[in-house]
Amino acid sequence: MKIGKRLISALIISSLFVSIPFTASAKNIKKEQFDYVALGDSLAAGRTPYGVDQDGYVDLLASRFEQSQYNVELDNYGISGYRTTHIMNELFNPSNPKYTSFRESISNAELITIDIGANDLLANLGDIQKNPSKAQPVLEGIGKNLFSILSEIDIINPDTKVYVMGYYNPFPHSPEQQQAALMPLLDAFNQTIQSVASMNGDIFVPTAKVIEKHEKEYLPNPADIHLDIEGYQVVAKEFWKAIQKNK
Repeated sequence: MKIGKRLISALIISSLFVSIPFTASAKNIKKEQFDYVALGDSLAAGRTPYGVDQDGYVDLLASRFEQSQYNVELDNYGISGYRTTHIMNELFNPSNPKYTSFRESISNAELITIDIGANDLLANLGDIQKNPSKAQPVLEGIGKNLFSILSEIDIINPDTKVYVMGYYNPFPHSPEQQQAALMPLLDAFNQTIQSVASMNGDIFVPTAKVIEKHEKEYLPNPADIHLDIEGYQVVAKEFWKAIQKNK
Protein backbone atom coordinates (compact mmCIF):
# COMPACT_ATOMS: atom_id res chain seq x y z
CA MET A 1 0.00 0.00 0.00
CA LYS A 2 2.80 2.43 0.94
CA ILE A 3 4.64 1.66 -2.28
CA GLY A 4 1.49 2.31 -4.25
CA LYS A 5 0.95 5.67 -2.55
CA ARG A 6 4.56 6.68 -3.10
CA LEU A 7 4.31 5.71 -6.75
CA ILE A 8 1.16 7.76 -7.21
CA SER A 9 2.74 10.75 -5.45
CA ALA A 10 5.84 10.49 -7.62
CA LEU A 11 3.72 10.40 -10.77
CA ILE A 12 1.73 13.47 -9.68
CA ILE A 13 4.87 15.43 -8.83
CA SER A 14 6.60 14.49 -12.08
CA SER A 15 3.53 15.46 -14.07
CA LEU A 16 3.52 18.86 -12.36
CA PHE A 17 7.18 19.43 -13.25
CA VAL A 18 6.50 18.44 -16.84
CA SER A 19 3.58 20.87 -17.06
CA ILE A 20 5.44 23.86 -15.60
CA PRO A 21 7.71 24.59 -18.61
CA PHE A 22 4.74 24.20 -20.96
CA THR A 23 2.64 26.66 -18.97
CA ALA A 24 5.44 29.17 -18.80
CA SER A 25 6.17 28.95 -22.52
CA ALA A 26 2.48 29.28 -23.36
CA LYS A 27 2.32 32.54 -21.45
CA ASN A 28 5.47 33.85 -23.11
CA ILE A 29 4.73 33.04 -26.74
CA LYS A 30 6.30 35.73 -28.85
CA LYS A 31 3.82 36.99 -31.42
CA GLU A 32 5.03 37.48 -34.97
CA GLN A 33 4.93 41.11 -36.07
CA PHE A 34 3.87 42.14 -39.56
CA ASP A 35 2.62 45.19 -41.44
CA TYR A 36 -0.71 45.15 -43.24
CA VAL A 37 -1.67 47.88 -45.72
CA ALA A 38 -5.23 48.17 -47.00
CA LEU A 39 -6.10 50.20 -50.11
CA GLY A 40 -9.55 50.85 -51.45
CA ASP A 41 -12.91 52.51 -51.32
CA SER A 42 -15.74 52.56 -48.77
CA LEU A 43 -15.57 48.78 -48.31
CA ALA A 44 -12.01 49.03 -47.06
CA ALA A 45 -13.08 51.99 -44.93
CA GLY A 46 -15.88 49.89 -43.38
CA ARG A 47 -18.87 51.99 -44.47
CA THR A 48 -22.11 50.49 -43.14
CA PRO A 49 -25.53 50.41 -44.88
CA TYR A 50 -26.58 53.48 -42.91
CA GLY A 51 -23.65 55.80 -43.60
CA VAL A 52 -21.30 55.17 -40.69
CA ASP A 53 -17.70 53.91 -40.90
CA GLN A 54 -17.17 51.01 -38.50
CA ASP A 55 -15.19 47.77 -38.61
CA GLY A 56 -15.16 46.55 -42.20
CA TYR A 57 -13.50 43.50 -43.69
CA VAL A 58 -10.05 45.11 -43.25
CA ASP A 59 -10.44 45.47 -39.48
CA LEU A 60 -12.01 42.03 -39.16
CA LEU A 61 -9.20 40.44 -41.14
CA ALA A 62 -6.62 42.16 -38.94
CA SER A 63 -8.50 40.80 -35.89
CA ARG A 64 -8.28 37.27 -37.29
CA PHE A 65 -4.50 37.62 -37.44
CA GLU A 66 -4.41 39.03 -33.91
CA GLN A 67 -6.34 35.98 -32.71
CA SER A 68 -3.78 33.75 -34.46
CA GLN A 69 -0.76 34.97 -32.48
CA TYR A 70 0.25 37.90 -34.69
CA ASN A 71 0.84 41.54 -33.85
CA VAL A 72 -0.56 43.52 -36.76
CA GLU A 73 0.45 47.05 -37.68
CA LEU A 74 -2.45 48.19 -39.88
CA ASP A 75 -2.35 51.16 -42.24
CA ASN A 76 -5.84 51.48 -43.74
CA TYR A 77 -5.92 53.89 -46.70
CA GLY A 78 -9.50 53.01 -47.66
CA ILE A 79 -11.67 56.07 -48.25
CA SER A 80 -15.34 56.23 -49.23
CA GLY A 81 -15.84 57.33 -52.81
CA TYR A 82 -12.33 56.47 -53.95
CA ARG A 83 -11.74 55.49 -57.56
CA THR A 84 -8.67 54.00 -59.21
CA THR A 85 -7.58 57.54 -60.12
CA HIS A 86 -7.44 58.55 -56.44
CA ILE A 87 -5.03 55.75 -55.59
CA MET A 88 -2.97 56.47 -58.69
CA ASN A 89 -2.65 60.11 -57.66
CA GLU A 90 -1.40 59.14 -54.20
CA LEU A 91 0.92 56.54 -55.67
CA PHE A 92 2.46 58.45 -58.59
CA ASN A 93 2.13 62.16 -57.79
CA PRO A 94 4.98 63.45 -55.56
CA SER A 95 3.01 66.61 -54.80
CA ASN A 96 0.21 64.59 -53.20
CA PRO A 97 0.40 64.95 -49.38
CA LYS A 98 0.07 61.18 -48.96
CA TYR A 99 2.69 60.26 -51.56
CA THR A 100 5.67 59.69 -49.25
CA SER A 101 3.86 57.97 -46.36
CA PHE A 102 1.77 55.92 -48.79
CA ARG A 103 4.78 54.52 -50.62
CA GLU A 104 6.66 53.99 -47.36
CA SER A 105 3.76 51.96 -45.94
CA ILE A 106 3.72 49.80 -49.07
CA SER A 107 7.48 49.28 -48.91
CA ASN A 108 7.18 47.90 -45.35
CA ALA A 109 4.10 45.75 -45.88
CA GLU A 110 4.06 41.97 -45.67
CA LEU A 111 0.39 41.96 -46.69
CA ILE A 112 -1.64 44.28 -48.94
CA THR A 113 -5.35 44.06 -49.72
CA ILE A 114 -7.13 46.23 -52.26
CA ASP A 115 -10.68 46.80 -53.43
CA ILE A 116 -11.03 49.48 -56.07
CA GLY A 117 -12.87 50.21 -59.30
CA ALA A 118 -16.51 50.02 -58.21
CA ASN A 119 -16.90 53.79 -57.98
CA ASP A 120 -15.33 54.16 -61.44
CA LEU A 121 -18.00 51.83 -62.78
CA LEU A 122 -20.88 53.35 -60.82
CA ALA A 123 -19.99 56.82 -62.07
CA ASN A 124 -20.55 55.57 -65.62
CA LEU A 125 -23.45 53.22 -64.93
CA GLY A 126 -26.16 55.59 -66.20
CA ASP A 127 -24.38 56.07 -69.54
CA ILE A 128 -23.75 52.34 -69.87
CA GLN A 129 -27.41 51.55 -69.23
CA LYS A 130 -28.38 53.97 -72.00
CA ASN A 131 -25.67 52.72 -74.32
CA PRO A 132 -24.21 49.27 -73.44
CA SER A 133 -21.38 49.74 -75.94
CA LYS A 134 -19.80 52.18 -73.48
CA ALA A 135 -19.17 49.39 -70.98
CA GLN A 136 -16.08 48.04 -72.72
CA PRO A 137 -14.01 51.24 -72.72
CA VAL A 138 -14.98 51.92 -69.08
CA LEU A 139 -13.85 48.43 -68.04
CA GLU A 140 -10.67 48.77 -70.06
CA GLY A 141 -9.91 52.04 -68.30
CA ILE A 142 -10.44 50.47 -64.89
CA GLY A 143 -8.25 47.52 -65.85
CA LYS A 144 -5.47 49.76 -67.12
CA ASN A 145 -5.46 51.84 -63.94
CA LEU A 146 -5.57 48.79 -61.70
CA PHE A 147 -2.67 47.23 -63.57
CA SER A 148 -0.63 50.41 -63.09
CA ILE A 149 -1.38 50.37 -59.35
CA LEU A 150 -0.51 46.70 -58.88
CA SER A 151 2.62 46.97 -61.00
CA GLU A 152 3.87 49.96 -59.02
CA ILE A 153 3.24 48.13 -55.74
CA ASP A 154 5.46 45.33 -57.03
CA ILE A 155 8.19 47.80 -57.92
CA ILE A 156 8.03 49.40 -54.47
CA ASN A 157 7.86 46.06 -52.64
CA PRO A 158 8.42 42.95 -54.78
CA ASP A 159 8.25 40.67 -51.71
CA THR A 160 4.78 41.57 -50.46
CA LYS A 161 1.65 39.49 -51.02
CA VAL A 162 -1.21 41.39 -52.68
CA TYR A 163 -4.86 40.24 -52.53
CA VAL A 164 -7.37 41.92 -54.84
CA MET A 165 -11.09 41.78 -54.04
CA GLY A 166 -13.83 41.00 -56.52
CA TYR A 167 -17.16 42.75 -56.02
CA TYR A 168 -20.61 41.47 -55.04
CA ASN A 169 -23.99 42.50 -56.45
CA PRO A 170 -24.66 45.94 -54.90
CA PHE A 171 -28.32 46.03 -55.97
CA PRO A 172 -30.00 42.87 -54.58
CA HIS A 173 -33.23 44.77 -53.86
CA SER A 174 -33.66 46.00 -57.44
CA PRO A 175 -36.31 44.40 -59.69
CA GLU A 176 -35.25 41.11 -61.25
CA GLN A 177 -35.38 42.54 -64.76
CA GLN A 178 -32.99 45.32 -63.80
CA GLN A 179 -30.66 42.89 -62.05
CA ALA A 180 -30.67 40.60 -65.08
CA ALA A 181 -29.29 43.47 -67.13
CA LEU A 182 -26.69 44.39 -64.50
CA MET A 183 -25.32 40.92 -63.74
CA PRO A 184 -23.41 40.52 -67.04
CA LEU A 185 -21.77 43.88 -66.37
CA LEU A 186 -20.81 42.80 -62.83
CA ASP A 187 -19.38 39.54 -64.21
CA ALA A 188 -17.36 41.41 -66.82
CA PHE A 189 -16.13 43.82 -64.15
CA ASN A 190 -14.95 40.99 -61.90
CA GLN A 191 -13.36 39.20 -64.83
CA THR A 192 -11.42 42.38 -65.59
CA ILE A 193 -10.19 42.59 -61.98
CA GLN A 194 -9.29 38.90 -61.89
CA SER A 195 -7.46 39.07 -65.20
CA VAL A 196 -5.39 42.09 -64.16
CA ALA A 197 -4.56 40.53 -60.78
CA SER A 198 -3.48 37.30 -62.48
CA MET A 199 -1.36 39.16 -65.07
CA ASN A 200 0.46 40.85 -62.23
CA GLY A 201 0.93 37.68 -60.17
CA ASP A 202 -1.49 38.76 -57.44
CA ILE A 203 -4.33 36.82 -55.81
CA PHE A 204 -7.96 37.48 -56.72
CA VAL A 205 -10.49 37.08 -53.89
CA PRO A 206 -14.05 36.60 -55.20
CA THR A 207 -16.98 37.65 -53.02
CA ALA A 208 -20.02 37.60 -55.33
CA LYS A 209 -21.13 34.01 -54.69
CA VAL A 210 -20.72 34.01 -50.92
CA ILE A 211 -22.59 37.30 -50.55
CA GLU A 212 -25.29 36.15 -52.97
CA LYS A 213 -26.36 33.40 -50.54
CA HIS A 214 -27.82 36.00 -48.16
CA GLU A 215 -27.44 39.19 -50.14
CA LYS A 216 -30.61 40.93 -48.95
CA GLU A 217 -29.61 40.26 -45.34
CA TYR A 218 -26.01 41.39 -45.87
CA LEU A 219 -27.21 44.53 -47.68
CA PRO A 220 -30.27 45.41 -45.57
CA ASN A 221 -30.75 48.98 -46.81
CA PRO A 222 -32.37 48.99 -50.29
CA ALA A 223 -31.11 52.55 -50.80
CA ASP A 224 -27.47 51.69 -50.03
CA ILE A 225 -24.82 49.41 -51.56
CA HIS A 226 -22.80 48.63 -48.41
CA LEU A 227 -22.57 45.47 -46.32
CA ASP A 228 -23.56 45.05 -42.70
CA ILE A 229 -21.16 43.55 -40.16
CA GLU A 230 -22.15 39.98 -41.05
CA GLY A 231 -21.44 40.69 -44.70
CA TYR A 232 -18.03 42.13 -43.87
CA GLN A 233 -17.29 39.07 -41.75
CA VAL A 234 -18.00 36.86 -44.78
CA VAL A 235 -15.66 38.94 -46.95
CA ALA A 236 -12.94 38.85 -44.29
CA LYS A 237 -13.30 35.07 -44.14
CA GLU A 238 -12.77 34.82 -47.91
CA PHE A 239 -9.59 36.87 -47.64
CA TRP A 240 -8.43 34.74 -44.71
CA LYS A 241 -9.00 31.53 -46.69
CA ALA A 242 -7.10 32.93 -49.69
CA ILE A 243 -4.20 34.03 -47.48
CA GLN A 244 -3.96 30.66 -45.75
CA LYS A 245 -4.02 28.91 -49.12
CA ASN A 246 -1.25 31.10 -50.56
CA LYS A 247 1.18 31.23 -47.63
